[in-house]
Amino acid sequence: MGEGFLWLPLLVIFVVLAALGWLERRRQTLFRLWAQGAELAKLDAAVAMRLQDGRLSWGPVGPKGVELVGDIAVNHLELCELMADRSGEVPLTDEAQGPCRLRLVADGQSLDVPFSDATRARLWVDELMAHARCQL
Repeated sequence: MGEGFLWLPLLVIFVVLAALGWLERRRQTLFRLWAQGAELAKLDAAVAMRLQDGRLSWGPVGPKGVELVGDIAVNHLELCELMADRSGEVPLTDEAQGPCRLRLVADGQSLDVPFSDATRARLWVDELMAHARCQL
């Protein structure tokens, strides 16, 4: 009987990990459906983002799919820069790691998009700017 109680925490941990895995798989599936046909797409821990038909849109992935928070035309972009996450108006340094945010300025309006990893954010911004130059 005592040995059964030793296995109970392991069983609970297994069930929790399986449930978390299922939720992440569902999140990725919802993102893939939303990103179909996009020229450029990204799924991050903080936000999902895509470039489709000259429009950049983003939002968190919820239980029913991506809940759009913002949408702008790429040809209206005036500025696109990576900023430090919690340091106010400080641009991100080249050596910085961890969370950051992408500042997009279009039509005099400033929008911040969160990223969970600065290295991946730099790569994504480079790809975005390459696509944006093609459309300008």
